[in-house]
Amino acid sequence: MDQRTELSEFLRSRRARLRPEDVGLPAGTTRRRVPGLRREELAQLAGVSTAYYTRLEQGHGENVSAAVLDAIARVLRLGPAERDHLGRLTKPARRRPGGTGPSRPQRVRPALQQLLDTMESVPAYVLGRRLDIIAWNRLGAALLGDFAAMPPEQRNMAWHVFLDPAARELFEDWETKACDVVGLLRLDAGLYPDDRALASLVGELSVKSEEFRSLWATYRIQDKGHGTKRLHHPVVGPLSLQYETLRPAGDADQVLVAYHAEPGSASAESLRLLASWDATELRASAASRASTADRAEAGDQADRVDRVAEQNR
Repeated sequence: MDQRTELSEFLRSRRARLRPEDVGLPAGTTRRRVPGLRREELAQLAGVSTAYYTRLEQGHGENVSAAVLDAIARVLRLGPAERDHLGRLTKPARRRPGGTGPSRPQRVRPALQQLLDTMESVPAYVLGRRLDIIAWNRLGAALLGDFAAMPPEQRNMAWHVFLDPAARELFEDWETKACDVVGLLRLDAGLYPDDRALASLVGELSVKSEEFRSLWATYRIQDKGHGTKRLHHPVVGPLSLQYETLRPAGDADQVLVAYHAEPGSASAESLRLLASWDATELRASAASRASTADRAEAGDQADRVDRVAEQNR
């Protein structure tokens, strides 16, 4: 992903979403050829020359001062995540040899996995770079999907939301979830513009999902936070859950996402039932495996008896 192109597209997209009246300018009587503010209008409001801003929007972000960026961010009404993203796009990227980006597989600390496992009544998982799902607990998998059974390349929140049909059934407000996921992925693209795995993921999603392709073009920037998710689980039905995002120490690219229900609510009871159902499924699976092992052992014993009998004939 070319950083200059990213900067250009980001500024164009943010300028296009503003109308003159949004920033105190008269709407005018002539029809505009393109939506949003004109470059000269934005430059005037930010206190820079049109030529300077034009060069910046063309992707030449080197040597731009923080004061100028703050002024442009103010005019464009950028949020904190968007302002940080703009700052990263105007700084030289720290590229790795060969342009591979951060390629070392991410792992969670054993103590963090132990913490997840002890959260028996709280669905939780850990996201890494490019929204890879790198750790989870039992209830998290029961709520969102059997991550352990998925191929590694599909163990990714963006892949799950856009290419797994089950996600459309699970998330009642799928469109909002999809927008949030694209915004998070765009944020990662600004952090690691030379990440080939991220570029490959974006390419696959763009080819296979028209919705992703359309949302990616809007250049939404979204940071991880907190809020409410409404789900419809195939086992326990409707759920309204709060989620919180926490950043474990030791790796800035990891976040722990935990869901919880309001105490005493119907969703809290449904979560309890889901945990109980999952435990029952695990016991049944373990019993089935044990039964299969017993049958296999019995078969081995029968084979040994037949061989001994054959030798004694």
